[in-house]
Amino acid sequence: MQLKCAPHHYSTLTMRRFKHDNQDVEGFNWQVVKMLVPYLLEFKVRIALAMLCLILTKIASVYLPFILKDIVDTLDTQKENQIYLVPLGLVAAYGLVRLTIVLFAEIRDTLFGRVTERAIRRIGLKVFKHLHQMDLDFHLNRQTGGISRDIDRGTSGISFLMRFMVFNIVPTLIEITMVIGILLYNYGVWFALITLLAIVSYITYSVYATEWRTRFVRAANKADSSSNTRAIDSLLNYETVKYFTNEQHEANAYDQQLASWEKAKIQNRLSLFALNGGQAVIIAISMTCMLGLAAYQVTHNQMTLGDFVLINAFMMQLFMPLNFLGFVYREIKGSLANIEQMFSLLGKTPKVVDQDDAKELNLQRGEIKFSNVSFNYHPDRPILKNVSLTVASGNKVAIVGESGSGKSTLVKVLFRFYDAQQGEILIDDQNIQSVTQHSLRSHIGVVPQDTVLFNDSLLENVRYGNVLASDEQVMKAIELAHLTDFVASIPDGIETKVGERGLKLSGGEKQRVAIARAILKNPKILIFDEATSSLDSQSEKAVLSAFADIAKGHTSIVIAHRLSTIVDANLIVVMDKGQIIEQGTHKSLLERNGKYAQMWTIQQSSHHE
Repeated sequence: MQLKCAPHHYSTLTMRRFKHDNQDVEGFNWQVVKMLVPYLLEFKVRIALAMLCLILTKIASVYLPFILKDIVDTLDTQKENQIYLVPLGLVAAYGLVRLTIVLFAEIRDTLFGRVTERAIRRIGLKVFKHLHQMDLDFHLNRQTGGISRDIDRGTSGISFLMRFMVFNIVPTLIEITMVIGILLYNYGVWFALITLLAIVSYITYSVYATEWRTRFVRAANKADSSSNTRAIDSLLNYETVKYFTNEQHEANAYDQQLASWEKAKIQNRLSLFALNGGQAVIIAISMTCMLGLAAYQVTHNQMTLGDFVLINAFMMQLFMPLNFLGFVYREIKGSLANIEQMFSLLGKTPKVVDQDDAKELNLQRGEIKFSNVSFNYHPDRPILKNVSLTVASGNKVAIVGESGSGKSTLVKVLFRFYDAQQGEILIDDQNIQSVTQHSLRSHIGVVPQDTVLFNDSLLENVRYGNVLASDEQVMKAIELAHLTDFVASIPDGIETKVGERGLKLSGGEKQRVAIARAILKNPKILIFDEATSSLDSQSEKAVLSAFADIAKGHTSIVIAHRLSTIVDANLIVVMDKGQIIEQGTHKSLLERNGKYAQMWTIQQSSHHE
């Protein structure tokens, strides 16, 4: 008679996926489980019903071998002329119980699936929002591929942990306890002792072997993340690779990462073979001993053939999930480590945070004051040194200077990408560190030097300046940014896809999209960060015309490389090595014959040449 153990509801695809994902296995961190509890409590009733189904499933699973025993004993005692009197009721009961096991398991999975999916959604959203709250310094130092991998493995780990820890480890332990108790009560101490010794040996070996192979799993995981990061970094810089014909160099570098991954995977595979092989030996020895003892007692009329079948069914029913339990234990440890890694992102605190009593910025005039502002990225390298500057309401102030003089950094501390170490910045006499970052940034529009666009339509990229704006408002902004002729010249018009990071548009076109965004945002303060430095003369003329249109009635700060673009500024500030060395109008600075006059002369000479 062929016996089948109770089915376990996991797919081969799922098992294979987690077997080959090779999560980083550290310690068994129960703190992670504690962190997940609040996300589970949202569905208390569902969890209670799922647990009830789990208990009923295990009761039915344990009862199933007893039905098999009764069927075999009945058949064994039937006389030849009574063969048609087989107890069909027992056979029907066997089928009904097996169907019940499957149905309860499916209901359990369906109920708990909603809990898992909602928890993943909540946690994923929380991590995503937290990453957007981190400061610029964090994002300048992060590796996009690595963080993406951490989040992906973390959410997969949550799904695996909740499903298999709740529905595999706990039920298996319950079933083991019930079976040992039944064997001890019905068949004596030896059957219970062999079963207990086998399970203890199996779990002990699995724990120690898993700890031993941790280094190989960790190495494979590290190599996986490194190769993924390298590939993403190379693809994001596709143009640069092409400029320098370094396709083979990139392929070689990626292949080196893959070679490390391959080596780590081989070591991981061999250690997995040792682990699985040891587990198989323990299972084989214990099942042989159990069935040998049962066979001995059957031949000596100490138990029936049905008892032999019952013990065989119990052993298969125990050791099949126990064999899978070894895999689940390893993967749960990996899942805990991956979830912990994802939660560690939540543990990172931004360097720029709102004060507890921060208020909304009340902007009326748009006057900006820098008072003795000092800032450095590193203590040994000061960037801004006691900068004091007043930008009057409605004025256009230009900031010029050589590369590294601190021009762009001044804008970054105004926008609170960073907080100044000394001094203060006031907008309408309100310290920007005492107001919320959101209210501060909502009143400032920035046209950056390098405009990065989303891989979406031109319409949606402009609408990003105000996601609630109507199509009519977006089209008006496009018109004011002198983009109308360009839109009319392309086949798909406003629905044209701009490509990843806007690579399908030229520099001038991207700058005008940035201006259209700023127009749509309609802030009181405008910042132009060297927005024309890389444009040709015709594009620069169109962009400057758009600048002039939108800057009317606004306080504007222009960081400029080409001095010819800021001759009409109300105030020109010259910076050098983090300090303001000159300020005045274009005419007065030329008359002073200082640094600005020198820069002007050099640029004019280059232009004439």
